[in-house]
Amino acid sequence: MRRWFLSCSSVVLGVSMVLGGCSDLKAGDSQGENIDTSKVSKAGEFPISKEKVTLKVMVKSPAYVEDFATNEMTKYLEEKTNVHIEWDVATEKSAPEKLNIMLGSGDYPDVILGFGVSNTQQLIYGSQGVFLPLNKLIEEYGIETKKMFKKAPYVKDMITAPDGNIYALPQVNECFHCSMSQKAWIYKPWLDKLGLKVPTTTDEFYEVLKAFKTQDPNGNGKADEIPMAGAALGSAVGIDQFLMNSFILNPVEGEKRLYLVDGKVTVPFDKPEWKEGLQYLHKLYSEGLIDAQSFTQDRTQFKQMGENPDAVILGVAAAQHNGIFTDFYGKSGRWLEYVTVPPLKGPKGVQVTPYRTSVGGGQFLITTTSKHPEAAFRLADFMYTEEMALRTDIGRPDKEWVWADKSEIGINGKPAIWKRIATLPTVQNVMWSQTGPSLRTSDFRLGEVADPKKPQEIILYNETKNNYEPYKQKTESFFPPPYFTNEQATELADLEKVITDYVKEMIARFVTGDANLDKDWDAYLQSLENMNLQRYIEINQAAYDAKDQKK
Repeated sequence: MRRWFLSCSSVVLGVSMVLGGCSDLKAGDSQGENIDTSKVSKAGEFPISKEKVTLKVMVKSPAYVEDFATNEMTKYLEEKTNVHIEWDVATEKSAPEKLNIMLGSGDYPDVILGFGVSNTQQLIYGSQGVFLPLNKLIEEYGIETKKMFKKAPYVKDMITAPDGNIYALPQVNECFHCSMSQKAWIYKPWLDKLGLKVPTTTDEFYEVLKAFKTQDPNGNGKADEIPMAGAALGSAVGIDQFLMNSFILNPVEGEKRLYLVDGKVTVPFDKPEWKEGLQYLHKLYSEGLIDAQSFTQDRTQFKQMGENPDAVILGVAAAQHNGIFTDFYGKSGRWLEYVTVPPLKGPKGVQVTPYRTSVGGGQFLITTTSKHPEAAFRLADFMYTEEMALRTDIGRPDKEWVWADKSEIGINGKPAIWKRIATLPTVQNVMWSQTGPSLRTSDFRLGEVADPKKPQEIILYNETKNNYEPYKQKTESFFPPPYFTNEQATELADLEKVITDYVKEMIARFVTGDANLDKDWDAYLQSLENMNLQRYIEINQAAYDAKDQKK
């Protein structure tokens, strides 16, 4: 088990090296301040440049995009803008390390795309002159960015650092089902075959998993059923992310698990209730009800488990939506056969759905060494149009989607805006699979034509509305992503990754039995104390209080 995880000491060393590696670069070193802006067209005009511009872009690639260089959306953008992109691709697994190495090297691309660079990193490297403040570019060229600020007025405040600068453009996705992402999906035909109902308590859930393991629900005479599984990487796929909410609120946005109690910042993972939740998970694991691969596999491997070709083998999947572990509109049709499990009522009556923000920060950053910052920003600004939102998420106009007719009605019961006419395979080379900046308001998302033949969004909306919204985390407990002062951000960079990585490591170790909850719990708490958890909380509290006082 231990080989699965980085040691805390190596993480601290890595962060220190990254911070030290760029400390000599000061604001104003940018080569981009003296470029010939006459080659860039006026705001809103295309192409962006009469002469072809080349941008070096480092991108965090979803597993579902074959090749950014040959992707059809990339080709469309180049034709539309006259901007050519040279790609440096990082996988989901390698992205954090690759980002840190790049930031410490001093050798920067023009653009960092899709990495979700944290507020802390934005402020540290922005103040050191690595990331270009975008304020002036927004003012001069940000036609679509300004529209985005009007349609979603909360965004500008969320992405503005304490120094008044905007260092990164976000992805704004007012996705109803994503806002309550920590779900579990259960294979309904197995329940029906065994005469069981969707479980509502942790005890009922345990009994259902036992039945899945022992009663051969797929009927092939083999003990090949996997009662429950998740993945180690990706949104809301960790096996703790759904189940721990039956013991204590477990908001996992960015792995930070921060929330408010009476205006005070706290975490769940040092509480007795957290230990009780881990004991329950260990019980499931020790009886073979949670698959061991949940702690090592990525989402591609998770989907191979859900779409096993010989027989259905996956009973319960921890996932934001059923397209993570099965294929939407796939040949097997399994995605239609899984239903959600509402938050389970725990032994002390805890039953909660964590809420997450619709703003994915740090999606598009321009470095100060870029020779073409105006062209880079114009490209990003264009991404906020409705057409580009559909191109990056759904596909090509007239092939995967069309604009709706006036007579058509959306999922939300209002006049529809757009209509899906075809669905791409899971792994494809047509669109960017939600990579980078985009704007999808709730009205736009739910403005999809309500087509019973293409029920994906209808299912996700209804499952979330019926099974998760009734247990939604209280608004006053939600901890908004803060910005920190330079001093806070620098101190937090050492604390945050060490603590969050350690908690994730220990979840796996306690659940699998590599660490003993009875013998090692006190040592675990002492380690958190030694990592200065209290100071970590204090810094977040100070940032929250400062933000709250400015309102």
